[in-house]
Amino acid sequence: MDFLRPASWEDALAAKAEHPSAVPIAGGTDVMVEINFDHRRPEYLMDLTRIGELGEWEVGESTVRLGASVPYAQIMEHLRAELPALALASHTVASPQIRNRGGVGGNLGTASPAGDAHPALLAAGAEVEADSVRGTRRIPIDAFYTGVKRNALATDELIRAIHIQKADGPQQFSKVGTRNAMVIAVCAFSLALHPRSRTVRTGIGSAAPTPVRATTAEEFLTAALDEGGFWDSGRSIPASIVRQFSELASGACNPIDDVRGTAAYRRHAVGVLARRTLGWTWQSYRGHERSNPCG
Repeated sequence: MDFLRPASWEDALAAKAEHPSAVPIAGGTDVMVEINFDHRRPEYLMDLTRIGELGEWEVGESTVRLGASVPYAQIMEHLRAELPALALASHTVASPQIRNRGGVGGNLGTASPAGDAHPALLAAGAEVEADSVRGTRRIPIDAFYTGVKRNALATDELIRAIHIQKADGPQQFSKVGTRNAMVIAVCAFSLALHPRSRTVRTGIGSAAPTPVRATTAEEFLTAALDEGGFWDSGRSIPASIVRQFSELASGACNPIDDVRGTAAYRRHAVGVLARRTLGWTWQSYRGHERSNPCG
């Protein structure tokens, strides 16, 4: 195994173009585990830790540009208001040591359906900034996951940043596991309310071959909230609507049986998480967002 250590982003792109099989590493929280257990033996390992810009973020008017290597701990500390669901998901990632090293770019690179960041990125609406010597492109998060641990990156591309819509309403993230952190999710669910567009978005993890959105559930809830005048009135959502949303979210899953849980359990658990996150986000909308629309 050869070790590449570019000193600049331009050097990294040139090295990736010359060695398309090179595996990038920044936090190393996924890749090094695979190497240590001899599950992976790449021909080239590319260390990106010398490239400081990957650990930086920028808060714009409507989006956050998050460098690929920004650690989860920094998201929790500094971006809780702008990216609440991602901050909540970051709290559940592994141990404090891992949260100080691992970043969203690594989660996207490995594209594991159990990655904790994916549901929040789907719910918030994100784009992946992919770079190569050929140029830069933005990949919508909905098109990024192409299969089990596969993504839409070309062989000569590296993830430079993630562009995420700033929260314009309450967001939630929750997952099922044997404990709150230091565990791979049995399943996970994220929900974001978008009052400006009067829409909702979801994200589901570890319950299908790729992270997915419950689009039918989103469309149902979006229509129900609009037709019932709930955005303006802030009334409690009837139990029948909550139940239907939960069932549709469960139906979006395509899980498997494995050592962490059965397919049937995952479907049931996603429905429970959908019901709970809807309750939490709507309560927040009723109590805070409507009384403080500029907050």
